[in-house]
Amino acid sequence: MSDNPTRQSPPPSRADILRREILDKVAEYYQVAHQGEVFVPGETFIHYGGRVYDERELQSAVDAILEFWLTDGPRVAAFSEALEALLGLKHILTVNSGSSANLIAMTTLCSRQLERPLQPGDEVITPAATFPTTVAPIVQNRLIPVFVDCMLGTYNLNVALLEAALSEKTRAIFVPHILGNPVEMDAVMAFAQAHDLYVIEDTCDALGSQYDGRYCGTFGHLTTFSFYPAHHITTGEGGAVGINDPHLYRIAHSVRDWGRDCWCDHTSPREGECRQRFDWEIPGLEEPYDHRYYYTEIGYNLKMTEVQASIGLPQVDKLPALVAARQHNFQVLYAGLKPYEEYLVLPAWHIKADPAWFAFTLAVREQAPFTRHDLNDFLQQHKVETRYLFAGNILNQPAYRHIAHRIATPLTETDRVLKSAFFIGVYPGIDDAQLKYMLYVFDTFFRERGLA
Repeated sequence: MSDNPTRQSPPPSRADILRREILDKVAEYYQVAHQGEVFVPGETFIHYGGRVYDERELQSAVDAILEFWLTDGPRVAAFSEALEALLGLKHILTVNSGSSANLIAMTTLCSRQLERPLQPGDEVITPAATFPTTVAPIVQNRLIPVFVDCMLGTYNLNVALLEAALSEKTRAIFVPHILGNPVEMDAVMAFAQAHDLYVIEDTCDALGSQYDGRYCGTFGHLTTFSFYPAHHITTGEGGAVGINDPHLYRIAHSVRDWGRDCWCDHTSPREGECRQRFDWEIPGLEEPYDHRYYYTEIGYNLKMTEVQASIGLPQVDKLPALVAARQHNFQVLYAGLKPYEEYLVLPAWHIKADPAWFAFTLAVREQAPFTRHDLNDFLQQHKVETRYLFAGNILNQPAYRHIAHRIATPLTETDRVLKSAFFIGVYPGIDDAQLKYMLYVFDTFFRERGLA
């Protein structure tokens, strides 16, 4: 009896051949058009953050375009699964931005489908030194933000002040890991458990950061991520909500998808995954209704697209290297600026924290013979980009001066952030030559003032 002949793979189709040629050309195009400019000290601008990518992201995006599946589809599912596996979360719900992730997370906790939903007038503890779209969802859901002070150096919520912020109306904590620096989550969770509070982690700045051996974003009931170009990985615009509880996930999924109750994906059979798509009751209607048009939440359309996810997939694979580069750049700047601690507050972090730094934050000391404006202006003139620390004290911003709120503790350190804090970049697009020049500019600033 003769052996079976080896089964031959079918020859590639004309479309397959063209696709391969296009993707090869994209890689060639990247080498010609997207390679970074040569750094010239004093002439090339050093940005605080930006996209870090190669031909793989371009090829993946073009491949998605050729497929022309424009909304969320298999690439979005693969991107979600990659993040779930990386972080150890049961559910990643992708969205169109980190700000949308914050909105979904907060709105989810207000759902009538929960036994104890947040209700208008309930209080949410959060720091006043923060990004606006951490506070905005609290206000938009008619909840009351209760502001506590931060700590200069870490710029995070001061966990020692949580008890002082507590009232009979307190129902939740919304805690951001500022600029990649982990909050003391053991203290936060102990406080939350003692008082039966929900916890949302704003991890938009801190993908890859760890506290006590666990990833930030794995402690709270919900967590949020941002994939804006300056963040640890990018999909252009984009974000995600991380959730372990399946009930919270179903609610968040509904809020993201117009508020509809149906959870089926695009590949589900006509009768849906529940096998009863056309068996849902609407009061006053004698016949059953289509589940895909059955709405249980006040929702939005905040989905991620296939093109965004296609860019994110190779980015997830690169995250360990990207985090390592950020940590290296941070360490170089920290050592180089250590001699100026008399005038500058250098970053600080908890002993249990392993930060994936978003940026390098500094504050000009009150007794320094120069101002933040003096130093920032000098850096900008010498092509080193700076940013102030978000909103400073959010209550000083025009949009937030008249919101309903409660100040739990004096915001002394937060006001110092408003007046004196700023940050420079550590993102992986900054190499050792640029770091050396950045430190040279700082050295020059201090030498010219007789302070070095």
